Amino acid sequence: MNTLQAQPGIKKNHMDILWHDYSDPNDTMPIISATLPAKASVIGRVGIMMLACGTGAWRVRSSMNTLSELMDITCTVDIGLMSINYTCIDGNDSFSQSLCLTNTGVNTSQLNRLEKFVSNFSKNERQQTCEQIHSALDDIEKIHGLYSPLTLAASAALACGAFTFLLGGGIVEMLCAFVGAGIGNYIRCKLSKHHFTLFLCIIASVSAACLSYTLLLKLLEVIFAVRLEHEAGYICSMLFIIPGFPFITSGIDLAKLDMRSGTERLVYSLIIITVATMTAWILAMSLGLQPMDFLPLNLVLWQWILLRLLASCCGVFGFSIMFNSPVRLALAAGLIGAISNTVRLELIDLLALPPAAAAFIGAFIAGLLASTLKGLAGYPRISLTVPSIVIMVPGLYLYKGFYNLGIMNLTAAASWLASALLVILALPLGLIFARILTDKTFRYCT
Repeated sequence: MNTLQAQPGIKKNHMDILWHDYSDPNDTMPIISATLPAKASVIGRVGIMMLACGTGAWRVRSSMNTLSELMDITCTVDIGLMSINYTCIDGNDSFSQSLCLTNTGVNTSQLNRLEKFVSNFSKNERQQTCEQIHSALDDIEKIHGLYSPLTLAASAALACGAFTFLLGGGIVEMLCAFVGAGIGNYIRCKLSKHHFTLFLCIIASVSAACLSYTLLLKLLEVIFAVRLEHEAGYICSMLFIIPGFPFITSGIDLAKLDMRSGTERLVYSLIIITVATMTAWILAMSLGLQPMDFLPLNLVLWQWILLRLLASCCGVFGFSIMFNSPVRLALAAGLIGAISNTVRLELIDLLALPPAAAAFIGAFIAGLLASTLKGLAGYPRISLTVPSIVIMVPGLYLYKGFYNLGIMNLTAAASWLASALLVILALPLGLIFARILTDKTFRYCT
């Protein structure tokens, strides 16, 4: 039973679509010869399932078009963050439908299965009945989460601990961020599982992460006389909340002139960032924390490079697991992230390249490597590229910008927010240029 339905007095706000009503269990007619509503039901269901996985409008439309062509009909579709409006046309007949999600998220494992379903449709499903196809989609739809809340908490802890080092933090900051992020993401997973609203999940998880970081630091101060300067890393404990997938896919959609989807994804990302940073700012003011600079780490060049490779790989692997990627897919993304993010950081340190320019180059390299691995392993490109560059999203810049805005230090706020904006713009641009070079279908607007 659905968790939301099990709670007395609460009715679902979005009604379920009974997909099997479009089919007849006793009908042996293959989908290629079925009625237009039956064909359209398969196309629409695949589209809304792909949208629920977090992929962008261009990929959703491309998959729906592929299925339409294989079933000898035409499809036009308008795609947003949470909804699809589409029309299927067969000669003089047409069938229109509006579909809507109850929530959005990221599920790269289910996305991988759906892409294989579409690519193998002509070979496997084209001669099957509508009932058989919907039963196969039922099986794919059951792929909710590969991992338990504890595993997802550990992956967030690993990602944020690695993120802390990459931002300049030491052992103490990494330890505290590891614990804080793990507790925070565990709470978020539990709340999300029970269908609590987005704002409550963000506020509760960010508060738990920051409070856990502070309490552990105070405990270390009492027991081991750790200096309070290590409080700088409390920001890192909440970076698991960064909406990397919608941030990056919004830029890709805007590049393909999918204005509705791109704008909605961007607004959704900004909502998460705003609520998270405002929550952390209020907690920081209450606890007397300040986003100060990290204490310097005395490492030589080869140590920086080696540790950045390791931390980048661990961070991307952790984020990829949070996106429900299988371990092999997460390891592939981690390898890409290790190379691209280390190059980005060394460009800043060694060549004094502006962070936005370095972010563009790092994302470009990630896109090229993802295209190579996609050809070798068959993974969806977006499942490799987005986790590998999420670690480049300037969460620290965003938080410092909002923090300074809250205390009315407008000059510092504008500087941090402008720097963050440039990096955020550079990341999807790097992926887009890599995609243009490696994917001829992406170069045109046909």
